[in-house]
Amino acid sequence: MAWMFLIIAGMGEMMGMFFLKLSDGLSKLKPSLFALLSGGLSFYFLSLSLKELPIGTAYGIWTGIGSAGTVLLGILFFKEQVNMKRIFFVTCIITGVIGLKLVS
Repeated sequence: MAWMFLIIAGMGEMMGMFFLKLSDGLSKLKPSLFALLSGGLSFYFLSLSLKELPIGTAYGIWTGIGSAGTVLLGILFFKEQVNMKRIFFVTCIITGVIGLKLVS
């Protein structure tokens, strides 16, 4: 279950950043509330995963899921730039996350 909690936490991190972008500097109420709720749930599920997983592994994977996922959300929903450099570095993040999972 720890790995499932960690994946949920990473997805919560992604959603928190997505809603934070929509909140326009926390000036819009609904997206701001969703950002805070998503962030809180992300921390909650991360804390559950830490009962069984090493902190370095869990934190690395959590931030990796959040970072790579947020870049992809930015490309899909906010028309952020897509180029080979961004794709390469997102691939590096994903490769690192997979590597941490394999050695854990």
